[in-house]
Amino acid sequence: MSKKRTLTGWMIALMNLCAISNIKNFPLLAEYGLSILVFLALSAVFFFIPASLVSSELASGWPERGVYTWVKDALGPRLGFLAIWLQWIENVIWYPTILSFIATTFAYIIDPNLANNKLYVMSAILITFWSVTFINFLGMRVSGWISTITALFGTIVPILLIIALGLIWIFTGHPIQITFSWDAMLPSLTSINQLVLLSGVLLGLGGMEMSAVHAKDVRNPQRDYPFGIFLSAALILLFSVFGALAIAAVVPNEQIQLASGGMEAFRYLFQAFHMPWGLPLIAAVTTFGALGMMSTWIVGPSRGLYATAEHGDLPPIFHRTNAQGMPVNILITQALIVTALSLVFLFMPSVNSSYWVLVALSALLYMLMYILMFITGIVMRYKYPNVERPYKIPYGNIGMWITSICGITGASFGVIISYFPPSQIETGALIILESFLIGATLIFCIAPLLIYAARKPHWRIHK
Repeated sequence: MSKKRTLTGWMIALMNLCAISNIKNFPLLAEYGLSILVFLALSAVFFFIPASLVSSELASGWPERGVYTWVKDALGPRLGFLAIWLQWIENVIWYPTILSFIATTFAYIIDPNLANNKLYVMSAILITFWSVTFINFLGMRVSGWISTITALFGTIVPILLIIALGLIWIFTGHPIQITFSWDAMLPSLTSINQLVLLSGVLLGLGGMEMSAVHAKDVRNPQRDYPFGIFLSAALILLFSVFGALAIAAVVPNEQIQLASGGMEAFRYLFQAFHMPWGLPLIAAVTTFGALGMMSTWIVGPSRGLYATAEHGDLPPIFHRTNAQGMPVNILITQALIVTALSLVFLFMPSVNSSYWVLVALSALLYMLMYILMFITGIVMRYKYPNVERPYKIPYGNIGMWITSICGITGASFGVIISYFPPSQIETGALIILESFLIGATLIFCIAPLLIYAARKPHWRIHK
């Protein structure tokens, strides 16, 4: 019996907006000041737009499961499993960063000093992640509505408010921390270390393909899914530019904190406008939005990974689903890994440095997945030329080649710069940083290949 399609194009757009655009991403963008305009333009041309276009075409032609199905059909099941594994594991590594953002933001509701209390942050991380995991057991209909509501109130409201207050700050004579000039717009290219945060920018723009695992739940996937993709892409770029500039104009560059920079900007703004009561209120709304962002990302890659279990790539213990079709054992395993990773925050001396290391590792693994997806876009044009694609990148195969090469170039650059320490953040001994990043990359890329090689015939799910 086929399941009822419950998602619309607007819901897909809001799910993407909720999952990708959040004031959590703005402090990292704000580190570059006015030159973020150039960096976001380059990121859009060489990554964000290609990822949106290629994933839209692939999702409209193959709406079943997303990245796993696409790469498997184009490059074989081994690389298909590697692609969905990379998408899943980079999220697992990234979860502690968004969880720490949620914890520190919530602290502004009760006591901002708790944001520096490691025990509080650790407890909040664990309670939040396990709670959202159990909520996702209720199925896609509940998850979809949670994402929609939080996008409307918990994501869009704080973004619009910080942009509006930032504009008022600028036009009412308050001190502006950046210079609005053509020279300030040109980025400093004296050292690659100054460009390293760009990998975090790319990571912040990643995820447009994530909603493709829900394409089969969309009422009209051929029409509504591309509409949702393009609407969310336009809104995400618009919000990113104005949100980052609002923080850069208000908060001194040396005081920008990656985890709590957004709330610090609100603190400056509310103090200046004699509205101290607004800080806990906006903290509550922002926490609400971040929880929706968390909910969206928990379920998407997990459902994608479950597709590999159906094809026999995961042991039977990961095959179990509940009455709502949610892969409960995969979700529980994911929560256990996040619990272990979150312990890092108890032992790292600097929240900024530990936050960045996790972001860098997530970014480079995610960019490797995107490289496979861009290659897949090209291969599918030649391997399955007659498959109907309601949305198709224009200008024939040349259009696909140009789009995918731009994407591969940007993603490859993101992988390379992730291994360099950023000049803006103290990350400790270089040998330790490089050993961690290189070692973790090898482990997380080799592990899925070993699992795939160990497959047994009885692992396959027979329907």
